Amino acid sequence: MENLENKDMIDLGSVPIGDDFDPFAEEDAAESEATDTTEDTPEFETQAESTEETQAEDPAPELPKLEAPAKAPATTAKDTNADDALSDKPPVFEYAGATENIDDTAKTFDELRIEKATDFPELDDGKKVSWTVEYGKITKTVADPKGMSIGKMKSDIEASKEFADALKKRGADKNPACKIKPRVTAQSKGQAVVASSYRGVFTNMDDAEAAGKVISIIPAKDGKVYEIRRAEMGKFITPVVGCDLLSDVRAGFNPALPRVPMELIFKVISFFRYYMNLGAEKEALVNIYWDKVNPGYFVDVPKQVVTKASVESQINDDYTDDRYIHFMDIHSHNSMKAFFSPTDNADEKATRLYTVIGNLHEYFPDIKTRISNGGKFLDIDPLEVFEFEDCSFPVKWTENVQFRKQHNDYVGGEDSL
Repeated sequence: MENLENKDMIDLGSVPIGDDFDPFAEEDAAESEATDTTEDTPEFETQAESTEETQAEDPAPELPKLEAPAKAPATTAKDTNADDALSDKPPVFEYAGATENIDDTAKTFDELRIEKATDFPELDDGKKVSWTVEYGKITKTVADPKGMSIGKMKSDIEASKEFADALKKRGADKNPACKIKPRVTAQSKGQAVVASSYRGVFTNMDDAEAAGKVISIIPAKDGKVYEIRRAEMGKFITPVVGCDLLSDVRAGFNPALPRVPMELIFKVISFFRYYMNLGAEKEALVNIYWDKVNPGYFVDVPKQVVTKASVESQINDDYTDDRYIHFMDIHSHNSMKAFFSPTDNADEKATRLYTVIGNLHEYFPDIKTRISNGGKFLDIDPLEVFEFEDCSFPVKWTENVQFRKQHNDYVGGEDSL
């Protein structure tokens, strides 16, 4: 019974039938074979003889009865597998040279439009977008993009007689793709959404060309990032503004070490004022290091030759091994304002922090700090790297302070102040 229920194969026995098989072999040979096979299992003797007698009496009808049911189920299984393959095959979004499988078929056509509106801003206005579904030889217009899901539209076509008849036609593609295509009548703009299989970010033009994406995002030597779109009429290249494929990056310094203690900076300022007050207003330089073995900052004054407007120094060899991190250079500008000179720009190529302190003759000196990223400079707030100890004051002081938006706003009588 198990053999007959198998739709793919009919088992006629454990021994394959050769070309020399003869169902009408001599009786003594058959008996001898049966005796050898059932010598240890006499309970099967009667069954074997009965089978042999049945074959001898009416051998012809037996084989057609076994062959007939084997063909019909095989065809049915094949058709069922084909239907399953089509229903499991994801629909495909196609527009402006971009092709991408739609894995979430529960979304509506309008939800798909909103998702793709960043890559294709012309899809932003839903009132000006229509949808068609091309499935093999069948083309359907989507009447309700907001209410019809992509999966429902696809399954409705698969269940239609029209679709089944189209698949049966000679030369028809038996495994067609279900293509979801928007059509627009006008253009509008949208916001960036998601990365797609037809978009990519590349470091150079060669990689972008090899990938063959419809939309490529590429940084250029001029420091800008460009978007390149391929179309049949050529390539369109524009600077990128607000691309969701790119990360939000803010220029600056994200310290991995604590801020430099205020006490240490006060000592450096006092050191600089000493050389400014000599009468010749000399500049000076110090280096700040971080000790990784005994964690903390310390100041080193390297050997240097100074003038009123320059410093020539040498790095201290004692602090060049991996134990120490050269965190910052600080030099003074005596009574001048704090600024980075062309000489500083030429010298400060190493990737670390740099500070200049000027107006040392005043009660509050002038401080400028910047980072050098391989010789590319960016000014930062000194508070990002130096401690600022805020002194406390009595809370009672705040009781006599009032706010108003503008100076000439009426507050409330002579006694209001």
